[in-house]
Amino acid sequence: MQKKSAVLTVTGIMLTLLAILLFSQPEPVSAIPAFARKYSMSCTTCHAPAPRLKAYGDEFAGNGFVLKDKEATRYFMATGDDRLNLIRDLPVALRLEGYVKHQTETGRETDFSSPYKLKFLSGGSLTDNVAYYFVFFLTERGEVIGLEDALFMFNDIIKGQDLDFYIGQFQAADPLFKSDLRLTYENYQIYRTKVVPGSTFSLAYDRGVMLTYGLPTGTDIILEILNGNGIDEADENKVYDKDKYKNIAGRISQDIGENLRLGVYGLYGKETLIAEPDPDLYPGSENVYYKNEGWIAGPDMTATYKDIIEFNAQYLERRDDIYTFDKATTREVETRGGLAELIVMPRGDRSRWYLAALYNKIDSDLDDADYETFTAHIGYVMRTNIRLLLENTYDINKEENRVVIGFVAAF
Repeated sequence: MQKKSAVLTVTGIMLTLLAILLFSQPEPVSAIPAFARKYSMSCTTCHAPAPRLKAYGDEFAGNGFVLKDKEATRYFMATGDDRLNLIRDLPVALRLEGYVKHQTETGRETDFSSPYKLKFLSGGSLTDNVAYYFVFFLTERGEVIGLEDALFMFNDIIKGQDLDFYIGQFQAADPLFKSDLRLTYENYQIYRTKVVPGSTFSLAYDRGVMLTYGLPTGTDIILEILNGNGIDEADENKVYDKDKYKNIAGRISQDIGENLRLGVYGLYGKETLIAEPDPDLYPGSENVYYKNEGWIAGPDMTATYKDIIEFNAQYLERRDDIYTFDKATTREVETRGGLAELIVMPRGDRSRWYLAALYNKIDSDLDDADYETFTAHIGYVMRTNIRLLLENTYDINKEENRVVIGFVAAF
């Protein structure tokens, strides 16, 4: 009873604070992020609300951050060198997030988590069909993270064909639902989970290359080749990959009418592990070299109704086969799970208020990887580039609540 009372009390306080913020009248915000500055247009052209992408914004990103029907005013400097494309003003933007949290699991009452994230972003066209984009994570939870997304993009590499090539670091799950574009504080957990202790096998950030091909039939085909061990620093030999293996991934998706999109994704890979002394998972002594061979696969869908309702769903099966190099000892770990997300914007892309709900589920042979939460979220677009939110996530397995009130600003 005390736990429930505390949650209700904090929720009431946060709702009151949110109301004060929402009905206060701030001065107009003139600063807008880099791409909007480039074309002198509103962020709502591509986002609703930011950072969630509209279809037009997704097309804009796929075109190398170029609007085919609009010229950017004085984007390059006139230097007298026809072979030099020098951007007149480096396109930069910042994204700042801060929260007040109450998490019953920690027993620490209210925590002021601000700044929670601060990102430095830059990107744009370098010449016809060539672009770049990167995000430097200045701080996350008080720690300097470094480069996150960092891409070099070649668009339409075969004339007349919608074939693009990307090289750099990105999330293996980017062809699915991009976690950076979500509206909730709660993440898409199935993409981040590594399941096996000591493993780097997941759909999170990695280094590699990606090919995307779009057909006039509404079919998209994506191929990824990845190092498979995240984006840690290089070793003493200046090599990023920790072993000789690469992960191969791909996705095929299809538009069905204007309101439905279906897809299927698959990833296969191997990795070398140095086992911890866990007799259940790694039979044997310390520092035994093991190999993990696994795959992740499953369908996804997006259904929409006008610009008012969007429903996203993802289901993934996963297998990790762990064995010594002589295959004398083996262990198979089965994992399955996914996510379901609902977004409601009563007035479409002109909505000031919106609602979101997110369900995360992971069920694994390794109990430590199990995860199940339900999130309810309400947001208010205070300004086009400032969003306020109130969110409660209930951890079904731990029977705990996390209440969050916060802001997301881009400028």
